[in-house]
Amino acid sequence: MSHHENWPKAWRSPEPKKRYDAVIVGGGGHGLASAYYLAKEHGMTNIAVLEKGWLGGGNTGRNTTIVRSNYLWDEAAHLYEKSVKLWEGLSQELNYNVMFSQRGVYSLGHTLQDMRDIERRVNANRLNGVDSVVVSTEELSKRIPYLNTSADARYPILGASFQARGGTARHDAVAWGFARAADALGVDIIQNCEVTAIRRDQGRVTGLDTAKGYIETPKVGVVVAGNSSVLAEMAGLRLPLESHPLQAYVSEPIKPVLDTVVMSNAVHGYISQSDKGDLVIGAGIDRYNGYGQRGSYSVIEHTMEAILEMFPVFSRVRMNRQWGGIVDTCPDACPLISKTDVEGLYFNCGWGTGGFKATPGSGWVFAHTLANDQPHELNAAFAINRFISGALIDEHGAAGVAH
Repeated sequence: MSHHENWPKAWRSPEPKKRYDAVIVGGGGHGLASAYYLAKEHGMTNIAVLEKGWLGGGNTGRNTTIVRSNYLWDEAAHLYEKSVKLWEGLSQELNYNVMFSQRGVYSLGHTLQDMRDIERRVNANRLNGVDSVVVSTEELSKRIPYLNTSADARYPILGASFQARGGTARHDAVAWGFARAADALGVDIIQNCEVTAIRRDQGRVTGLDTAKGYIETPKVGVVVAGNSSVLAEMAGLRLPLESHPLQAYVSEPIKPVLDTVVMSNAVHGYISQSDKGDLVIGAGIDRYNGYGQRGSYSVIEHTMEAILEMFPVFSRVRMNRQWGGIVDTCPDACPLISKTDVEGLYFNCGWGTGGFKATPGSGWVFAHTLANDQPHELNAAFAINRFISGALIDEHGAAGVAH
């Protein structure tokens, strides 16, 4: 009888070296992807990923796994489309099944203004080479039989946009796949290693104080989601971010009834069904700033109302569990992927609720930025100085229901 006791570890658990050419702070999907592409695309193998807890224990494992690229503005659409293209070959590239399922994403419209906005976004998407179509109410009722398309609904559905190449992926598998692939390229992945200080000398980074001692490095890439402001303060920086708890839910497993993703900004909820039958549900951020991963009852209540407005048939389905992740949001609902005024210090943050879908693309452009000390053309517009120049990328309309 065979057992699994002697299975090889998916990645090593080394002690940190005294010096690295670059250090990524944050062992979530974005951080691991950044390290992987630094090694694979730029030949930097003397690098480390520092994670204060366990890999994928932050927002990577606390989201609703939606992937799409149908954003309005050119800058965002190009960045997210790069990510979707990477998603489409990611399992093969990493030799690890990330369970990317292109089941499509619908964004519902409930008013004439909603439909005008949807048509505008669909046209903008198609000009940017992003697949997107407008779907009528009649077509929706055929494609999603349990969706409440009645004209007597409190918020009648007038149509939707649809991106067929969107879908979902398995969040844990994404972290594990990038971790194993980065480790195989020589990256040191160090868990339970919290950064306590960022050392600087004459305006440039010199190293990090951590729970496992001092680490010397000339380059630090910070990718810590909701804790970005905390790390920035260590370097004397103030970022234009707010951190909020974002809640999600999963139900008891039920038979397959929903083979796509349905979102609605108006009723403020979104839902899909996982491969094992859970209904995966998300909604808005808690209005208060904070780092609690519990969330609040008012958001739970509002979310359930939204889901039942769209799918009355789910009224007797029981929720298994609820949790919160901490998101950092920028004023224009777009991320920061930028070098800073401190030489050798780079930040990748401010994704709000859109972080998971961007995981591979975010890592790809951030690795380029760290390796070359300048942005790739895909993330040049997401520099921190846009809040001084006024060149904002206002994606509130297309960023998702939680912005």
